[in-house]
Amino acid sequence: MNYRELAENIIENIGGKENVNQVVHCATRLRFRLKDEAKAKTDVLKKTKGVLSVINAGGQYQIVIGTDVALVYQEVIDLGGFETQAQVPDDETKSKNKNQSKLSSALEFIASIFQPIIPPITAGGLVKAVMALLVTLNLLDKTTQTYSLLSAFADAPFYFLPVLLASSAAKRFKCNQYVAMALGGILIYPSFISMVSEAKAAGTGIAMFGIPITLASYSSSVIPIILGVWFMSYVEKFMNKISPKAIKFFSVPMVSLVVSGVVTLSVLGPIGTWVGNILAAFFTWLNATAGWAVPTLVGTLSPLLVMTGTHYGLIPIGVNNLATTGFDTVVGPGMLASNVAQGAAGFAVAIRSKNKQTKELAASAGLTGVLGITEPVLYGINLKFVYPLVGAMIGGCAGGLYMGLMGTGRYAAGSPGLLVLPGYIGGEGMTNFTNACIGTGVAMVVSFVATYILFGIYAKQGKLDKEETGLDLKVSDNVSAGRILKASKAS
Repeated sequence: MNYRELAENIIENIGGKENVNQVVHCATRLRFRLKDEAKAKTDVLKKTKGVLSVINAGGQYQIVIGTDVALVYQEVIDLGGFETQAQVPDDETKSKNKNQSKLSSALEFIASIFQPIIPPITAGGLVKAVMALLVTLNLLDKTTQTYSLLSAFADAPFYFLPVLLASSAAKRFKCNQYVAMALGGILIYPSFISMVSEAKAAGTGIAMFGIPITLASYSSSVIPIILGVWFMSYVEKFMNKISPKAIKFFSVPMVSLVVSGVVTLSVLGPIGTWVGNILAAFFTWLNATAGWAVPTLVGTLSPLLVMTGTHYGLIPIGVNNLATTGFDTVVGPGMLASNVAQGAAGFAVAIRSKNKQTKELAASAGLTGVLGITEPVLYGINLKFVYPLVGAMIGGCAGGLYMGLMGTGRYAAGSPGLLVLPGYIGGEGMTNFTNACIGTGVAMVVSFVATYILFGIYAKQGKLDKEETGLDLKVSDNVSAGRILKASKAS
């Protein structure tokens, strides 16, 4: 694939670089904020080689590329000069959001904060998963320095989560990114942590300027720093208005950090901690009373969420669960079942289709699907033919139901797929890991079989052309599904 040529075509058909306010990318998509979406030639882009699909959702014009998205992104920002582009003005953002529903705006907002931190927490989660596997296989000793150092690699992204979130939240709230990161650093500063621990042990308290500071721990926390940066954005704007130009360079960041730090430690941090604990308690209760429900729904509906880009709205729930309880039964299992089911549906299409191009695409996209990246198989195969999407949703439902009934959960984050299975090693024994493997197998087998059978049904109904089936069948052909399957095998 010629990435530069593809980037040129994309920029041309979204209305040119002057029509772009902002561009970012996630695991498989280029996400544009366009000044005028009417200028984008969606039909042309969908037919462009290298583009899997185009989605306009959540206030973003999303172009699905697949696993090569990072390379295309580099060419796009190089050709468009988007690295140095200013942030979207507030009035333009508000204007765009008028056409969004409140739910869509909320999910887009959440996604914009959490998308940038996915790579480091995925890396940390996978390191932790591999370590767990090596320990289980007696290839790594927990008493060694190597284990201790690898633990630092795995835990660092989660321990310093407030700093990572501060950076991405600052971009969203349009305030100084580095002052925000310093605010995140306050929450996990060693001396502050020691003061909290000592005060708890002694049964005393902490105060600053006579203001009581809640004795809370913020390492690996999610909500407190987001609230803190949100508040800091208003302090910074206020200081920019009232500070004389001669002292603005140091007065704005100093006052922003001190005021926001005090308010975060005394008010917002405790509120965020309380909300996080409430959410964790709710999902713990839900898991105890109807643990099968959420993984089943997530396993079934994830393809639809991915289609609209709203699946990122689930990420904070999973991250919060891992941060507060160290165990996630809500997001991880359901998305794992859904992803491998979509990949398995692709494998079924690769076997059943008689079209050489379809077979090759289905096989390669199916592989990336079972490994955790589903957009290539979703847009290249499952949505195109529909019946594999139905089969994948059936398989995702079955796998999610099994893992839900067994109370299966993940101990580490990662892109839900076969490679993240070691992240389910934890607790007492290997029961959780075994159930994760069984649930994954259930999702793949059910999806494969359902898709295989649906191929025959769709062929009988004349919904697949001769190029795919190898048969010259029409809706009026009164033949049985069994005869179709037999004829297809014989051909």
